[in-house]
Amino acid sequence: MAGFAHYPLNARGRDFAVGDIHGHFTRLQAALDRLDFDPARDRLFSVGDLVDRGPQSELALEWLARPWFAAVQGNHEALAIQYAQGLLPDPEMYRASGGGWFIDSSPQDQRLFADRFARLPIALEVETRLGPVGIVHADSPFASWSALREYLLGGVQADIAVEEVCQWSRSRVRNHDASGIREVRAVMVGHTTQRQPTVLGNVYHIDTGGWGNGCFTLVELDSLGFVRPDAN
Repeated sequence: MAGFAHYPLNARGRDFAVGDIHGHFTRLQAALDRLDFDPARDRLFSVGDLVDRGPQSELALEWLARPWFAAVQGNHEALAIQYAQGLLPDPEMYRASGGGWFIDSSPQDQRLFADRFARLPIALEVETRLGPVGIVHADSPFASWSALREYLLGGVQADIAVEEVCQWSRSRVRNHDASGIREVRAVMVGHTTQRQPTVLGNVYHIDTGGWGNGCFTLVELDSLGFVRPDAN
């Protein structure tokens, strides 16, 4: 596992973050097309959960190979890794959560996907003109971004299940916790679907069901402005 990744300032184009994709890459591409997204200059950062539930999970590897696209590891990528390693105690739970495409894949394909997912960082940060923006799938277990960075880079120990909070926690949004995360301009998260993008402190909850009955929310990272190109 890469743990943590840093992306320098994009001086040539725009940077966007997007909520959970869940195997709907054609729908995402259509949203990007409406933004006049230019892959030669622009970049797209995913909060994770690239796969499961939608019809195009197999395209995740193709997207991860694109130089302008990057993602953190969501809980659905973690489930795929655990299944491939024989560590998932309840495979039927994974199937019910949309993992049937993976369970029914050949062992060779399972290893291929799991190996690539295992290389995704738990968190990443993107430099913007007004300071860094962090991305993690569900939440940060630390009140400061630097503490999460240092933990994931192996510099500190923690008494909490850091990766579990990063990939599974819903407590911040359920408790309407607006305390925010220090030492970072903003943090983009997904995991808990919202009707509208929700900002609590400097934490932006941007999974608005683009993979289901909602639409994709993208955030332009320099301005922190919301874009919902496929909203009705």
